[in-house]
Amino acid sequence: MTREKAWPWIATAARAGLAGVWIAAGALKVGDLAASGRAVNAYQLMPYETAKVVGAVQPVLEIALGLLLLAGLAVRLSAGLSAALLTIFIAGIGSAWARGLRIDCGCFSAGGELGAGQSPQYAAEIARDLGFLLLAGILLWRPRTRYSLDGLLLGGPTDGGKR
Repeated sequence: MTREKAWPWIATAARAGLAGVWIAAGALKVGDLAASGRAVNAYQLMPYETAKVVGAVQPVLEIALGLLLLAGLAVRLSAGLSAALLTIFIAGIGSAWARGLRIDCGCFSAGGELGAGQSPQYAAEIARDLGFLLLAGILLWRPRTRYSLDGLLLGGPTDGGKR
């Protein structure tokens, strides 16, 4: 398989991986939006009332991005929004680390202040989010993927590569 023929498959794997991340992250938070708001507030970057709104919107946005990516609809736009959101997350985690806060990022959990004896995992969280940002970057660069609604609607690789 040539490199050009491999790219739609690589991008499809990136799309599926990023979709899974967003759906999982959002689903873990959407059931308790108050906890999501508290997790956002733990970063101490905005007033509490604003953090509550951001915490309520964030899981819905994550699930929406995941579903768009899963379906392969508006892939480049979804990847761009993903990249922006991940950049904000990385900056927030870096800010918490630099200011000496002891919090759980809340990416795949309720987040908030860490209990006694728990240590923040900021380096691992930033590294993980950089990996997700790489997936978004692949999709920004090569948004044409297999098994996508974009391919069906716009013409392109929609099947297993039989073109």
